[in-house]
Amino acid sequence: MTENAAQNDPPTPPALPQGIRFAGAAGGIKASGKPDVSLIVTDRPAVMAGVYTTNQIVAAPVVLTRSKTPTSTGRVVLTNSGNANACTGEQGMQDAKAMCDFAAELTGCDATDVMVMSTGVIGQPLPMAKVRAGIEIAAGNLGDSEADFLASADAICTTDQFRKTVSQTVTLRGHEYRIAAMCKGAGMIAPNMATMLGVVMTDAPIGPDAAQASLKQIASETFNRVSVDGHTSTNDTVMLVCTGMSESDNAQELSQDELSVWQEAATQVALQLAKMLVADGEGAARFFEVRVSGAANDKDALVIAKTVAASPLVKTAITGGDPNWGRIVSAAGYAGPKIQPERTSLVMDGVTVFENGTPLSIDAAKLSQAMKANSEVLADLKVGDGPGKASFWASDLTEAYVRFNSLYTT
Repeated sequence: MTENAAQNDPPTPPALPQGIRFAGAAGGIKASGKPDVSLIVTDRPAVMAGVYTTNQIVAAPVVLTRSKTPTSTGRVVLTNSGNANACTGEQGMQDAKAMCDFAAELTGCDATDVMVMSTGVIGQPLPMAKVRAGIEIAAGNLGDSEADFLASADAICTTDQFRKTVSQTVTLRGHEYRIAAMCKGAGMIAPNMATMLGVVMTDAPIGPDAAQASLKQIASETFNRVSVDGHTSTNDTVMLVCTGMSESDNAQELSQDELSVWQEAATQVALQLAKMLVADGEGAARFFEVRVSGAANDKDALVIAKTVAASPLVKTAITGGDPNWGRIVSAAGYAGPKIQPERTSLVMDGVTVFENGTPLSIDAAKLSQAMKANSEVLADLKVGDGPGKASFWASDLTEAYVRFNSLYTT
């Protein structure tokens, strides 16, 4: 189920994995009164893995949850929104642990099996009375329906304009496994994770080590290839929850070949979520995709694509519908990896504007009009004759983004 589907399309029921219950509640953390506590609870011990922010300034819930994963005994993913519990010192860690203790008490598991995530404003102590109230309400409303799943997804949002959920099924061993995922994020979105939280869930039988390796690869191909503002946050976390409850209790773990098929499906789920993060970028008017080919290798291609997508000059050109190919080509030149200028070409929205190091005569006004008419802009950049290729996704940079973030805490 993809939230940005056309409004007149009939809703598609999510393929929710077996053995998981969900809830969302409003404890009062957010002044708006919107939901701010999310619970995801497995019916039995489950495999849980995580990938986290690369920022050296790390929120207490990240430190705590990172120390627990991967595991084969996970039971709860608890999230609060409206307060990041970041840069809050020792009290922040004690509060994160208290959240785990309280959720464990209410759901009948050990605190070591509770994973906690937080998102919101940095540097403010958690209002623990409100956090506890939200956890208690959520624990009393756990269910496995679509409505419960969506309530849980709503409760992790902050500045998001819409919830972000996706689900898919994959058939292996003649059996249908389900994958469902949710994430939040609209600002502080940068490569290597960002102010985004996400949970990918499945009922496929996957072991802890395989789950950790798989999630790391999935993130590298999706969440680590998006940018809104180039700011890597303190709280980024994506969890993978595997219940193994789609078959019998003694189902064997997926083989390497089976895991590869499952991982491809999960990657497509994560990619849809990652693109939603960009589309929901604070103040964003356009979705910008950069495709790089001809680099010496895929790693170089990714560095070039990321550099182009993160350039404020490129972003503002996309905002204005300006086919300013010089900004894109020059960004490729300073990215670092060696390119072949005489073999460098650029196609913008299907129009070749630069070929083999030479600008072409184009109808710039017509191309600009086409760019302004679309919510998505595609730049195909060839930087040589090498085999390396990569894609990167970004939002543009608008006055609305500046206004919003200049007033975020005031």
